[in-house]
Amino acid sequence: MEFYDVIHKRRSIRAFLGKEIESGKLERILQAANSAPSAGNLQAYRLYIVTSREIKQGICEASHGQDFLMEAPILLVFCAIRNPGMKYGDRGAELYSVQDATIAAAYCQLAITAEGLGSVWVGGFDTFEVSRLLNALPYEVPVAAIPIGYPAEQPEATGRKSLQDLVGEA
Repeated sequence: MEFYDVIHKRRSIRAFLGKEIESGKLERILQAANSAPSAGNLQAYRLYIVTSREIKQGICEASHGQDFLMEAPILLVFCAIRNPGMKYGDRGAELYSVQDATIAAAYCQLAITAEGLGSVWVGGFDTFEVSRLLNALPYEVPVAAIPIGYPAEQPEATGRKSLQDLVGEA
């Protein structure tokens, strides 16, 4: 799919078919996430692949009942590695790690669309409970969950701000 087509075709998908995702597609999606730029090339994030129904159920409950998380065959959880001893000190731990994780998640979403799959960004969850469910290390902080699957819906495009309202000049 051509790049701008991917951008314009991406939608927030909250209904998924039960069809499994082919391993080649998942590999290409993960490679896209791994290709994302990061501060100082630290890649200060960890990506968890969740397929366990039990863990997805727990994450669903920790996400304030966003039940569609259970429908997706795969749930990706991006965690920032917030290690104060890392390069760039506190700014790296507090900001750059979150940016690294979110940029990788955004690349991932575009790759998901290019593969003919659907996803939605989920950021509303109990961070500590999701960490516990993932058995994440103490410095790995979940920042985004991305369910992936074949779409069972085709939502219309949502309205966007005009460039005049969005862009400023300095």
